[in-house]
Amino acid sequence: MESTSAASRLSPTQERTLDLLRRPSEPVIFDSDQIAAFTSNFSDALDHLVERLDAIGKSLFISKGMLTSVLGCETHFQQKEEFRWNVTTAIGTVAHRAIELLTGWRGAPYPATLVDESIARLSEKPNSLGDFLTSMTDGDRADLINAATDRVVKFTESFPPLQQSFIPVAESSIRWPESGTIVLGGKSDLTLGRAEHGESRKVIIDLKTGGAWPNHMDELRFYALLETLRTGIPPRLIAGFYLDAGRAVPEHVTIETLGAAMRRTLDGIGRAVELLEGRQAVRRPQSSCRWCPLSGECEEGRSWLEEQLAERD
Repeated sequence: MESTSAASRLSPTQERTLDLLRRPSEPVIFDSDQIAAFTSNFSDALDHLVERLDAIGKSLFISKGMLTSVLGCETHFQQKEEFRWNVTTAIGTVAHRAIELLTGWRGAPYPATLVDESIARLSEKPNSLGDFLTSMTDGDRADLINAATDRVVKFTESFPPLQQSFIPVAESSIRWPESGTIVLGGKSDLTLGRAEHGESRKVIIDLKTGGAWPNHMDELRFYALLETLRTGIPPRLIAGFYLDAGRAVPEHVTIETLGAAMRRTLDGIGRAVELLEGRQAVRRPQSSCRWCPLSGECEEGRSWLEEQLAERD
């Protein structure tokens, strides 16, 4: 993932990103027997949870968001909120689709061109997002284009040109197993590289706006776990890239990384199974209390928010 002539034309931020993406001089190779044992242990633990769900006729799809939610406030997790598309919720999807187009676009298109094409393609889909995009007012369209273009500009300012030798893939879906009572799945914003001859070369990147939160790295470790289960070869690196700050927070994947992801994933699934079996949900005040629809009737959440405000004052 490097080119001397290309690197000489990069900005300092792009050079810093390229340094992060470069493969180490020594190949990263995990012990195949250790990974096989790890996968077997995870599968055995998951089978016990599958048996409990089968007994009550339920199933679960496990995503990074689902795990973060159930490991946070269980009452909020159980609250079925009706999702509605608006400019704010559509920005990320439109920007990510534009970056996906960028990875395969020949030449150097303007970011606004990518955003326009992203909106056009997403509008064609027969789903709720397509309905929202086709019915937007001119003002909402302008706000959406400006915000999504800002994200694409920041991406191009922060990353070196994504050469095909990088093997860039945007919005890469991972699913394991293919079907069943419990299925784990996700879609990483950007992956670079691929495993070759048992060597771990893949880098998984999540693009973020705003500040870093502890659960961001937990969610990336979940992607590393999924990749390991799917291919038998872990990625070598995971990173949250914060577009507003133009910096990455990387972590080298180790067997300890995968172990932490396995324990957190099984813990989250276990709690979800218990709730489906009828256990009463536990309220755990956290940052999501700020926008939780239950905040008006949740004494714990209100008290926690008041404490946070008092600490800031």
